[in-house]
Amino acid sequence: MKESPLREPLLIGEKSYAIITADITAPIRQKPHKLWFAGITLSSLLAGIGVFAMSLTVWQGTGLWGINRTIGWGWAITNLVWWIGIGHAGTFISAILLLFRQKWRTSINRSAEAMTIFAVMCAGIFPLIHMGRLPLAHYILPYPNTRGVWVNFNSPLLWDVVAISTYLLVSVLFWYMGMIPDLATLRDRVKNKYLQPLYKFLSLGWTGSARHWSRHESMSLVLAGLAAPLVLSVHSIVSFDFATSVIPGWHTTIFPPYFVAGAIFSGFAMVLTLMLIARKAMNLEDYITIGHVESMNKIIIAMGSIVGIAYITELFMAWYSGSIYERFVFYNRAMGPYAWAYWIMMSCNVLWPQLLWFRRLRRSLVFTFILSIFINVGMWFERFVIVVTSLHRDFLPSSWSMYSPTPIEIAIFTGSLGIFFTLFLLFIRFFPVIAIAEVKGILKTSYAGYPKNDQLQ
Repeated sequence: MKESPLREPLLIGEKSYAIITADITAPIRQKPHKLWFAGITLSSLLAGIGVFAMSLTVWQGTGLWGINRTIGWGWAITNLVWWIGIGHAGTFISAILLLFRQKWRTSINRSAEAMTIFAVMCAGIFPLIHMGRLPLAHYILPYPNTRGVWVNFNSPLLWDVVAISTYLLVSVLFWYMGMIPDLATLRDRVKNKYLQPLYKFLSLGWTGSARHWSRHESMSLVLAGLAAPLVLSVHSIVSFDFATSVIPGWHTTIFPPYFVAGAIFSGFAMVLTLMLIARKAMNLEDYITIGHVESMNKIIIAMGSIVGIAYITELFMAWYSGSIYERFVFYNRAMGPYAWAYWIMMSCNVLWPQLLWFRRLRRSLVFTFILSIFINVGMWFERFVIVVTSLHRDFLPSSWSMYSPTPIEIAIFTGSLGIFFTLFLLFIRFFPVIAIAEVKGILKTSYAGYPKNDQLQ
């Protein structure tokens, strides 16, 4: 009988429970690195600029933006869809891979869950300020009131609020539930007189008893079962903002699966961007291995291929439909004044990811890091192309218009990036970036003690 090939190790080197705890909690127990202070300073500065631009928008109105009567949706809705997409990878890694018992998720799920929460928080900023009159935001909430005015339950904008709010709530519960054993570990190890009471409060009296573990496992599976459908529903509902309209280029039934695949595609790219930096800066090479990177790259290949098929399907259906309006929209995307954005989207999302079919590139950390940035750039341009190029050429040539962002819109977008990275840097400073308890759970089956990844053929 032919022997099975050597399996990829999930941990590198000889590890014990004590070593795992010491390695993962070291960045929290020790003084932060200078790079961390540089990063938090820069991200906080960007966040401050963004908050100022948002405040100015709320005070003076969306007239400060580049939107007009023809293009009512610009960077704000582009950024909303982009941030929601980035938030998909966390739930996919945590919930779906947990239900499928994929052990390689254990070293990356904690950061992915945190990234999901912070991305959804950033996404929620944009529809609120896009409303123009922020104090009226409560009108979109379906609650009984003395005004006798009810929201339109047929509107996809209402279901956006419901779906995104549910997604955020379940993601926070899942993230916090998974951290309780690790918070108890920090409670017992961290000697900081300010942080120890916080960890003690958040750990909810965890003792590690069999009863506690039984309830923890049960609740994790329940929350995973709730979160898994949200991976499909949230971005499907976001796509209905476009698909339920009559605008050429939007009115298509392919949008829900197309948006979900694109969301997982961009979300995994952002996880790779963050984890490759954290892996090097926090000395976590033994826990976030090349095997983890390769597994994530395989999912990126699959999702990127689905996105590429969706692009081709859109082009085919525009031709096959016989509608001159649909044909013009796609011709205008590829050959019109925004063609540069379309071809950036095609190259970053379709062409470059296909290089991951080569194993050497799939396992190259430098190539993966660069490609992950390219994918996020390409996915942002995909949302920009969908939003702007479908609007700037109306049915009447007299209504045709162009759109370009103002400095206020650019400041708001960079500010959202600043908020995201500030929250993420604070997270890795005060909470374990890797799930300690889950890594210990796979220790006996992790092939620890095998050669380094670069020695494996």
